[in-house]
Amino acid sequence: MYRNIFKSIVILFSLEAAAQQNLNDVSLNENYLTDNDTVKRLKEVVIQGNPSNTIPSAGKGGIKAMDLPQATTVISKEELKNQQVASVSDILKNANGVYIMGATGGYQEEIASRGFSLSSNNTFKNGIRYYNGMMLETSGLEKVEFLKGSAAMLYGNVSPGGILNMVTKKPRYEFGGEIGFTNASFNTYKPTFDVYGNLNKSKTIGFRFNGTYENAASFRNNVNSERYYFNPSFEFQLGKNTDLLIETDFTNDSRTPDFGAGIIDYKIVSIPRNRFLGVSWGHYDSEQLSNTITVSHRINSNWNLKFVNGIRYYTTDLFSNTRPNSGSNGAVQSNGDWNRSIQRTQAKDNYYIQQLDLTGEFKTGKIEHKVLFGGDVENFKTQTTAYNPFANYDTVNIFEDYDAAAEPAIPTLSKNTLTTAPISRFGIYAQDLISFSKNWKALAGIRYSYQDTESNVYKYSDGSNTLTVNHDGAFSPRIGIIYQPTTNHTLFATYSNSFELNSGQDESGAGLNPSIIDQYEVGLKNILFKNKLFLNLTLYQISNDKFYQQSLSNGNTYSYIKVLAGEVTSKGFEIDITANPINGLTIIAGYSFNETKFGSSEYYISGSQLRYNPKNTANLSANYQIKTGRFKNLNFGIINTYFGERYAGRSTRAQVDNDSRQLIYLTDFFQTDITLSYSFNKFTLRSKLSNIFNELNYNVHDDNSLNPIAPRNYSLSLNYNF
Repeated sequence: MYRNIFKSIVILFSLEAAAQQNLNDVSLNENYLTDNDTVKRLKEVVIQGNPSNTIPSAGKGGIKAMDLPQATTVISKEELKNQQVASVSDILKNANGVYIMGATGGYQEEIASRGFSLSSNNTFKNGIRYYNGMMLETSGLEKVEFLKGSAAMLYGNVSPGGILNMVTKKPRYEFGGEIGFTNASFNTYKPTFDVYGNLNKSKTIGFRFNGTYENAASFRNNVNSERYYFNPSFEFQLGKNTDLLIETDFTNDSRTPDFGAGIIDYKIVSIPRNRFLGVSWGHYDSEQLSNTITVSHRINSNWNLKFVNGIRYYTTDLFSNTRPNSGSNGAVQSNGDWNRSIQRTQAKDNYYIQQLDLTGEFKTGKIEHKVLFGGDVENFKTQTTAYNPFANYDTVNIFEDYDAAAEPAIPTLSKNTLTTAPISRFGIYAQDLISFSKNWKALAGIRYSYQDTESNVYKYSDGSNTLTVNHDGAFSPRIGIIYQPTTNHTLFATYSNSFELNSGQDESGAGLNPSIIDQYEVGLKNILFKNKLFLNLTLYQISNDKFYQQSLSNGNTYSYIKVLAGEVTSKGFEIDITANPINGLTIIAGYSFNETKFGSSEYYISGSQLRYNPKNTANLSANYQIKTGRFKNLNFGIINTYFGERYAGRSTRAQVDNDSRQLIYLTDFFQTDITLSYSFNKFTLRSKLSNIFNELNYNVHDDNSLNPIAPRNYSLSLNYNF
């Protein structure tokens, strides 16, 4: 590994030495500006990679990053384009401390931050919750925002690690666009399009329509995928102070489930990286449609009103072999024999949100206030149909090449249960950024949330129903102190308290109690060397008094039946660096240390580490664009990521003598990608070589989903701008 690190450092410094000029890079981004007559979407000149200039929209209050007493990361459209991101994994290479904790079945990328899973409750697209149990299409993204740590005051029922907000491309008022075609490893081809412009002579109606189609095989035998994506949006300027934005986002994704099968008795065994051991006819079909209507009204120069009405619908259908090492007869034997069974689960969800925010600025004497008042109402209705598994479908040996032609006929499964889980939630919140002086500020906020949660499990075999109902309400306060000795330095400390509702039931059928979460965070933000270097340091501690996990007792396979694992504490620190040392060169680097352990626990060993979470992660990337001369518009970069040691498997139970469950140790790994692009006339040619040192490592869930990372692979695309 260290040999690979040395190679990457040599490449990085060679890249930096190639740069010539000593100016700040300037790029064009879009923003709303107001003139005396109409509101126009104009181009704003900002310094590329300047974190202090960003105002994360996920923060709701219009507060710039230097005034927020929490760690934030905003990945711009330039960084997304330069790094040629194609997945969530690619995006997270720019956000230390946020990582992929698993890839169960090969049809999703499970995100975590600071030791806690970021579920669909913590994942947003254009400010409304996004179902992340399917692969994400990145071509429609304008930027990606991370608010690390506490976000419960703004969003209610979220996990403590932070939130991820993806912002899609917005309408523009001058006609233009881009069409492209990508060819990549594993028989991947992907045409894309992006068209924008105005729809009337007065240029008060703008539109944008982008989309893509992707068809791909895999480095894994018999694994295929197909995806459609469309993202139309329209903006209406209803007057000089009022805008109406309508956005739709649609993804249809179908792929072969791949749980892998390379674990025997909690040990990873050596089998070829490309060996697929699932059923070739299996499928995971997922579809998600969301629509948001946003009305923004400027009351005057100090006060703004924003209303959001959003809907989201998703449906999934998983039909495949069960996971290896699951069920009463599914363990992989020491000789490699695996008795496979078949599973099927279908789910659908309807989600609605209405949100109203009022932001404003005023003074009380010499004290300045930047306030946010808001409220939201959310409704979910999720239905999950679980089928009775088909046992003893066949037996395969994981040490032998898989023969799909020998598969028995596709079985017919009968329905087992229908779980209906409606959730109604509302919240009101208020926040005030108080500027006592030029140097001292405070951010104080509080939210009240109330939630009705219901779960009804209907059994098809006897027509019985099992109903659990919970009613919960709580306040979520947050207070932060900010000291700024100069405009280029911020020192902050924050405390927040929140509650997280736990869905499902315990082993006796009773509802689950909510978790109480305390978070402490201190940090330092710096702008150095005349805006050439941005250095942030953050330390944090998170305590969750009730951490639930799926029960595995008596061969249980239902995810809604859970056990109280105990109290969990996460401690760590993060370093973030963004540098623009010379014209055309941008460097992004970071390091994160995290330790997440069980505290007081009657179920697991107190002090033992939670699974899937690396103690150490790091990233270092650089991108250089030649601005003048013979090779003008030549752009090349390098992306380095380090993922530390962690554990999968099953945590040892404290109340079981000589427990057979064991943790699975996973080694660390270092991965390097390189990019190259060149623009000429109206064409842009882009290429990327990923995992250039062909590292082998795994994403593992429990001991039953072993997914190797992709080997060395390439992508090549040609785009035409008009």
